Amino acid sequence: MTGEAFSAVDVIRAKRDGGALTDAQIDWVVDAYTRGVVADEQMAALAMAILLRGMTPAETARWTRAMLHSGERLDLSGLPRPTVDKHSTGGVGDKLTLPLAPLVAACGAAVPQLSGRGLGHTGGTLDKLESIPGFRTALTDAEFLDQLRTVGAVVCAASETLAPADRKLYALRDVTGTVESIPLIASSIMSKKLAEGTSALVLDVKVGSGAFMQSLPDARTLAETMVALGEAHGMRTIALLTDMSTPLGRAVGNAVEVAEAVEVLAGGGPADVVELTVTLAREMLAAVGLTAQDPADALADGRAMDVWRAMVTAQGGDPDAPLPQAREVEYLRAETDGVVTRVEARAVGTAAWRLGAGRARKEDPVDPAAGVVLHRTVGDRVRAGDVLCELRTDDPARLPAAQELVAEAMTVAPTPPAAPRELVLDRITSG
Repeated sequence: MTGEAFSAVDVIRAKRDGGALTDAQIDWVVDAYTRGVVADEQMAALAMAILLRGMTPAETARWTRAMLHSGERLDLSGLPRPTVDKHSTGGVGDKLTLPLAPLVAACGAAVPQLSGRGLGHTGGTLDKLESIPGFRTALTDAEFLDQLRTVGAVVCAASETLAPADRKLYALRDVTGTVESIPLIASSIMSKKLAEGTSALVLDVKVGSGAFMQSLPDARTLAETMVALGEAHGMRTIALLTDMSTPLGRAVGNAVEVAEAVEVLAGGGPADVVELTVTLAREMLAAVGLTAQDPADALADGRAMDVWRAMVTAQGGDPDAPLPQAREVEYLRAETDGVVTRVEARAVGTAAWRLGAGRARKEDPVDPAAGVVLHRTVGDRVRAGDVLCELRTDDPARLPAAQELVAEAMTVAPTPPAAPRELVLDRITSG
């Protein structure tokens, strides 16, 4: 530790004992961890102390700033269009980025979407897109900027030079039980989005069994924290709290979600996916002053589909190529007449993961064809013997565990649910 401004142990103790870390301590520990001076086990101890003791708004803001300044920041100021992005905190069947980025681009904005991979029961946008034959998610900065200029939308992985401190800490949190810390979630998301250089951001903060934030108060706290961080750095930031008690749409997996996203772009698709896609698009366009066009029109007239095809082609994919198909398909059928009153999101997401659509560790491969396709969802009437859902996989040994999960996740009752599902639960701005 010779020549270092602080001792890692002293910083850990300060937070362990409930103290607030100073700006200098935060700047040092984030930088030292990025340089390898602070060891993984020391940062794991600090992350656990932060999870248990929390952070003040000032600490969270400084932590975010330190993560942002650990690497480069993209400069999008030379683009001819206003820039706006969307970030989802993750859910089951959440394929909204796929139709949303081309839709918003079709209405005049540039959408620089740096996305991630799935882990556990939540799917990753990059995994979904890589089920398209030839699609590249690793782009150079020059390719990224050129595609924003020419197409208006790009969905790819962040380069290793953007917020490298977050890249290290994100992986560590996942294996040390510290993912749920609101200050660490907020700083992780916002440091990457600020490094991306977009002028406005709309946050889709999921709430419910299939989300990281399962209670409305926790989700609201996270949303308020991220909105404040964005606004403090000069980025217009709005958050919507949206329901994740039931999967979004009918498809949960990789290729199956791409197929559903294409249905939405073609003017069809499940009503909930269409509604939330259009709602988020309106928020994104309003955030950068583009209110002359209704995004619903760009879905209906094919402009969004044109941008999707251009985006896929620009990233090496073939928009006309057949998507991967699973070798094994198993059907779950209703045992009685009635109405579907419950489709529990986390269990369905976990079933898709069990089928091979997700990963337990970051280095695990995914089966692009695996997943769950719902034939019925909440509010649908069924008769005994009707197909409730299908399970898709290339490995039949994966079917029994997934069948058990989905059977427990779906409830058929004699009477319909008491109230219709509300997709948008709240809207958070800086005031």
